[in-house]
Amino acid sequence: MRPEILFPLFADVSTLKGVGPRSAPLVHKLAGPLVRDVLFLSPSGIIQRRRTTAAAAVEGEIGVFEVLIDRLIPPHKIGAPLKMRASDDTGFVHLIWFAGSPRHIESLAPRGERRLVTGKVERFNNEVQIAHPDYILPLEKADEIPLSEPVYPATQGLTSRVVRKLAQGALAAAPELEEWQDAAWLSARRWPGWRAALEVLHAPTSEMDLTPEAPARQRLAYDELFAHQLALARRRRTRHATPAPRITAGEASQRMLAALPFTLTGAQARAIEEIRADLASGEQMGRLLQGDVGSGKTAVAALALADAASSGFQSALMAPTEILARQHYQRLAPMLEEAGVSTILLTGRDTQSERRQRLAALASGEAQVAIGTHALFQDAVQFHRLALAVIDEQHRFGVNERQRLQAKGENGVHLLTMSATPIPRTLELTQYGELEVSRLMEKPPGRTPVATAVVPLVRIGEVAKRLKAAIDSGAQAYWICPLVAESEAIDLAAAEERANDLRRILQVEVGLAHGQMPGAEREAVMAEFAEGRIPLLVATTVVEVGVDVPNASIMVIEHADRFGLAQLHQLRGRVGRGAKSSSCILLYGGQDGALGETARERLETLRRTEDGFEIAEEDFRLRGGGDPLGLKQSGFPVYRFADPIKHRSLMLAASDDARLILGRDPDLTSPRGQAVRVLESLFDWRNDRPGVD
Repeated sequence: MRPEILFPLFADVSTLKGVGPRSAPLVHKLAGPLVRDVLFLSPSGIIQRRRTTAAAAVEGEIGVFEVLIDRLIPPHKIGAPLKMRASDDTGFVHLIWFAGSPRHIESLAPRGERRLVTGKVERFNNEVQIAHPDYILPLEKADEIPLSEPVYPATQGLTSRVVRKLAQGALAAAPELEEWQDAAWLSARRWPGWRAALEVLHAPTSEMDLTPEAPARQRLAYDELFAHQLALARRRRTRHATPAPRITAGEASQRMLAALPFTLTGAQARAIEEIRADLASGEQMGRLLQGDVGSGKTAVAALALADAASSGFQSALMAPTEILARQHYQRLAPMLEEAGVSTILLTGRDTQSERRQRLAALASGEAQVAIGTHALFQDAVQFHRLALAVIDEQHRFGVNERQRLQAKGENGVHLLTMSATPIPRTLELTQYGELEVSRLMEKPPGRTPVATAVVPLVRIGEVAKRLKAAIDSGAQAYWICPLVAESEAIDLAAAEERANDLRRILQVEVGLAHGQMPGAEREAVMAEFAEGRIPLLVATTVVEVGVDVPNASIMVIEHADRFGLAQLHQLRGRVGRGAKSSSCILLYGGQDGALGETARERLETLRRTEDGFEIAEEDFRLRGGGDPLGLKQSGFPVYRFADPIKHRSLMLAASDDARLILGRDPDLTSPRGQAVRVLESLFDWRNDRPGVD
């Protein structure tokens, strides 16, 4: 339950003075629906004013002048600005309006009256000129002109100055709260209290107060990160406290190891030890198996599947595409059967009779391993004793989809996810302790480095010419296109049209594979490519996973700047699987060769490294870690004060602090624990933000 002391902050913004039926939707759009949202709306800049005179005014500064109003000079022609002449003891100050009512302007500054005028100083003919003054006030209202004024985000119908007044109202509603941070920690950092930090936030005296390094911002950032990490730590404790079946290696495990057609690498052996320790602990496992394309993740997972069968339980291996699911089944089923483990395949293409038979085998426990696609978590699928869920290419599944598969077990189901490039949300979970991680740093023998080049699309003719020479010498290649039909909204090459172009230019047989083709037809084309009968395959991202053609040594990705890092890394992983030297060409931009800064960083990362974890780190930096407590898989929806990249050290410290306080006070019943509960409620963005997950 939310503490009563926070009720004023969780009231609707309509309770703030100045927010009516018309402006409330604008405040919702700009900040959010709650008073707390306005309180946590940070200024985006600051206006600093200085008392000065016409003679001493510095061009570009915001000056405050005490002037005598002379007269309003009417426009000399249509479209000319309105100009009012004023002066002080040192010279003239001209006030300029490019639109406005002369009557209104004269009411603000009557002729012969003295006024305080503020605005940005410009000079024209060596005289001061101010366009659209910020303030024009009588001298007795001087205290209404702030020398340091925060600038807030604005929207149409809601000016920065109005938002500032609302923020001051929200600040007035903020109660004094018991301190939740350690006194020694605050003293060492020289951080202010929570309420004092908010006051500095909304009344900065310099640009420095708005930077991430400012003590008040550091304090607020740490509070937010600490609340976030505390919620993660509490969920981690819940998972560790969730009993799960004890799974140990047995006879089927030994047979499966013997059936593998290769010797495990050292990294694979270590990963299996870590996974088996989790499975045997009696606590629910949550582990990510990260390894580059071709590092042997599937073999590690297969041994875990055999372990579950050895202990009398069922397991499921879920893949994002039917192609990959069938590939897993074709490779693993014979070895699992040799180990005495019954295995079925479950996909959306199964006939009714096949589906009934396989579902019955799962429900009875006859089938010990199920390999399949999204079909595995459909309502009709019932397991007898599901104890282990393995998710391959986990970045291709949503959070709810992974949870639905785990929910098929009666007790806590162990979770093993696998990825070459974890999505930002997963990376954040591994970095801050929600998921354990095993990494496969060694590549099996036979994998060759892939040379990557970033080339503007205007040079596509050169690429096609070199591709023809390579194909004529016996090479096979992929050509990846983002769409399968022309789009008026997005000027991207269609795969069908590109395939026709390449047939004409290269004078070779060109296969085509995309998601709108019937599954059997697509698989037939890809089988011909795998067997070497087709030298060039034009495809969409259907080849991102589950395609293994060792002879393919060239990958061309058209409009690579439109793809995400994970996709690009997976696509590049389709080559370099044999003994031939391999290359990947990333074509970017339109006819002008333009490339945005973020896209440039993505492509440069791909060109520089093949390390999937480094690529995932860069993806995390560019896209944000998402919401580990919700469903968003990228972005920064949780943070209002903290930049998870700039505040990485604070994030780690907050993670340690959260674990420490829960270790000492698991139920948070101590005085500090009660204060921490208030903090956690203060920064809980899920219960009051529809759709945040």
